[in-house]
Amino acid sequence: MAPEAPLLSMSGITKSFPGVRALDGVDLDVQAGEVHCLLGQNGAGKSTLIKVLAGAHQPDTGTISWRGDDVTLRSPIAAMRLGIATIYQELDLVEHLSVAENVHLGHEPTAAGFVVRGRAARASTAELLQRLGHPEIDPGRLVGDLSAAHQQIVSMARALSHDVRLIVMDEPSAALDPDEVDNLFRIVGDLTAAGVAVVYISHRLEEIRRIGDRVTVLKDGRAVARGLPAKSTPTSEVVSLMTGRNVEYVFPPRPDTPPVKAAEPVLTVENLSRRGEFAPLDLQVRPGEIVGLAGLVGSGRSEILETIYGARKPDTGRVLVDGRPLRPGSVRAAVRAGLGLAPEERKAQALLMLESVTRNVSVSSMSRFARAGWIDRGAELGAARAAVRELSLRPDNPDVPVRTLSGGNQQKAVLARWLLRGCRVLLLDEPTRGVDVGARAELYAVVRRLADEGLAVLLVSSEVPEVLGLADRVLVLREGSVVHTAPARELDEHRVLDLVMEGSPAS
Repeated sequence: MAPEAPLLSMSGITKSFPGVRALDGVDLDVQAGEVHCLLGQNGAGKSTLIKVLAGAHQPDTGTISWRGDDVTLRSPIAAMRLGIATIYQELDLVEHLSVAENVHLGHEPTAAGFVVRGRAARASTAELLQRLGHPEIDPGRLVGDLSAAHQQIVSMARALSHDVRLIVMDEPSAALDPDEVDNLFRIVGDLTAAGVAVVYISHRLEEIRRIGDRVTVLKDGRAVARGLPAKSTPTSEVVSLMTGRNVEYVFPPRPDTPPVKAAEPVLTVENLSRRGEFAPLDLQVRPGEIVGLAGLVGSGRSEILETIYGARKPDTGRVLVDGRPLRPGSVRAAVRAGLGLAPEERKAQALLMLESVTRNVSVSSMSRFARAGWIDRGAELGAARAAVRELSLRPDNPDVPVRTLSGGNQQKAVLARWLLRGCRVLLLDEPTRGVDVGARAELYAVVRRLADEGLAVLLVSSEVPEVLGLADRVLVLREGSVVHTAPARELDEHRVLDLVMEGSPAS
């Protein structure tokens, strides 16, 4: 008997962006009623591939076949009309609309040709929420008032409100507790039993074995393995397929001798925790030392940095700078003590995009330029120009709007802000996200030079080679807990991925 034709077949898919070939001839086929898992490190091409499947990106070359017919997915609406729904990790819900309005957004119930906005939409939504095992969610409640887990259920309800035949789930368990994960798997099982296909993206190999049928592994924009059996393929084989990159990471040399352990730490974290985000944590960073936090999405990396910085209030523990405890949950106290944060989303969380480079660099040091109630613009400009020159920011004109700079130079503007402030501890969250390869090398050199000059650096990155290449010492995180601590020289990418996916007792 001939094998059943796949529900979806993607063949030779390529997609390039300026300076980056994100997909390089990727093939993917998905059968009706299966859970097909898509694995790969950050930057492997998973997000680009699912955006092509969702109609959000158009491939440069390649073909897509749906139920045996070649199709062109010109938009997300076109994909949805075929029966393809995508639930992104960063949920695309409208927070100021109700649950029912989000579920039926774009295809509101109608009667006699008129949109029915009230009772019918709420009743239909209540049925979907019952099916998903969450009848307690009120269809009339604003989505912005829901927990992250309940918002994800709303996204699933929206997908199921269409005649869906394939659902893409991008890291669906990242915001869920164990009971909610069990419910998610029940939902997936019900869907596949009804013939719906699921493309499931996750870094957690134990989930892949539990729920998956087949696995495709992406690396550097290529499918390096297709259709592996999810339950029987050894972890070591999957990790080996995922490791290794074509992109060269050019790191500055580490000091011949690491920072002296006898030196008093600048930053000390004692028993710090936040319920549901990360377990009690202890760490120290000494002058001139770069400490890296390695872990997957949802492991608590960013939450740790934000809690140290005072943007989140801890449930337990304390943060000390030069031996003096900081007031919990106070960014002002952290900045005054000498902490600076370069956040993951610099455009949304750090930069004033319509303002000049000067104002972005000086904004945390304005008291330096205050003169009898006025700002000394000359002093402000001179200080910003010196900080910009020290970091080789281009163009070196601090009057230009920061929005006109490249990603790498925008990141330099954030670093220049803390350099001008004279910070003692620099917290870096995904420092090279959205930065091209050449600018990465420049940023690595800047961070190493600042450390060599005595700055204490705590670094978070989802790119394991970046952590290993830049840090002196690495803490490996898995689901909010430190599972291993070691000098970076003693670790390799394979070992770190093994730890973050499988975990082991902290050591």
